[in-house]
Amino acid sequence: MAVKKGHTAELTIESAAYEGKGFGRLEDRACFVKNTAPGDRVKVRIIKKRKAFFEGQLLEVLEEGPDRVTPVCRHASVCGGCTWQHVTYAEQLRFKRQHVEDHLQRIGGLRDITPLPVLQAPHELYYRNKMEYSFGDRRWLTREEIDSGVTFTDKDVAAGMHAPGRFDRILNLDECHLQIPVSYEIMNFVRHYALQHDIPSFNPIKKQGFIRHVMVRTGHHTGDLMVNLVTFADRDDLVQPLADALLERFPEITTIVNNVNDTPSPSSEGRFEKILYGPGYITEKLGRNAFRIDANTFFQTNTLQAERLYETARHFADLRPNDLLFDLYCGVGSLTLYTADAVRQAVGIELNPVSVENAFRNAAANGVTNCAFETGDMKDVFTQKFVQKYGKPDVIITDPPRAGMHPDVVKTLCTLAADRLVYVSCNSATMARDLAELSAVYRIDAVQPVDMFPQTYHIETVAKLTRRS
Repeated sequence: MAVKKGHTAELTIESAAYEGKGFGRLEDRACFVKNTAPGDRVKVRIIKKRKAFFEGQLLEVLEEGPDRVTPVCRHASVCGGCTWQHVTYAEQLRFKRQHVEDHLQRIGGLRDITPLPVLQAPHELYYRNKMEYSFGDRRWLTREEIDSGVTFTDKDVAAGMHAPGRFDRILNLDECHLQIPVSYEIMNFVRHYALQHDIPSFNPIKKQGFIRHVMVRTGHHTGDLMVNLVTFADRDDLVQPLADALLERFPEITTIVNNVNDTPSPSSEGRFEKILYGPGYITEKLGRNAFRIDANTFFQTNTLQAERLYETARHFADLRPNDLLFDLYCGVGSLTLYTADAVRQAVGIELNPVSVENAFRNAAANGVTNCAFETGDMKDVFTQKFVQKYGKPDVIITDPPRAGMHPDVVKTLCTLAADRLVYVSCNSATMARDLAELSAVYRIDAVQPVDMFPQTYHIETVAKLTRRS
């Protein structure tokens, strides 16, 4: 009998596929199942049928595979924050390396490149320096909660993560193990404060309510602690008493800000920002440099692994005292400053003007005088005119967004043919695509995966390229 949508079936999970879903076979077709581990024998309900594959919903683990473990967090199977807590960390690392190798070979056609073993994180949990919790008036009830028969009277103020695939429903968290425990405690405090004081959560459909997000940022090396209250309206009479209550309960907080996003956009970045307590920013260190981090500033989310990532990039760049270095997609200049002491001059390019302002400020605060920064879209700024202004670079570091580099940027890199090129990537698929084009001019000497996000399928990668003679 042919398998159809809605049918139940049993299968063995052979390996892991994209986004960490388990991969098995039904009727000689691939079947992808969330929350499974290699070696599991499972019962699933078919929820999607396509010409080339099925997608199944896990109903029961009939027999556990050797790499399955009990998740630390009770929300792991339904929350999108940790998709692989049920798998041993060793297997996570093996999968991530295979993930990078598959992209290099299948997308980039680079069949002779084998990634190095993954640089594993020193902490498998509590590693994030930033967490953003969403608030809403429509709580997502899990199957376990529905089956319990309990009537939940606090559904109008839910705080945690968006339910997978739902922008309008919030999975209410009772725990979270991604950031230090005080992070979850702050979120939970705000939730209970809102319930006690009848402060409504935001409804994205009706475009009404007040509290939208609570963001917590921490300095691993400095101990700084920021709370960013994101609201739908500018109401000092509501946020200031809340800030005072937070400070009384959590005296370790060093600053509290209020981002007011009174637009339909779901962003946590407000149309304007108000400082409620402290300086309005935190400070964090990477290597010898200290960085100012505002509420809406991009900064690497895992401080300890960011240092290892940057050290890998610096090592691959083989920096020399007389080098001119270009740092593409430089953000707040963290990698630019991390490498500046080893070169004659470092020049960063970044699209976000606020990040560039912070980059200049970070350079001045750390006494770094051999850095320059330019603002603009990379394809428009990184041109021959730019090279004429600063000179031909000896080494280039590029750290593009998940979409990879614009074809014009890749073309410019090939035309420039710098002696050394280091490609830092948060998406090995687009990196493989770009490396395929760059390989006409550059030799790919090494590819080093770095695990920035344990318990997830995400992986950062650093590639070392040298100009062909």
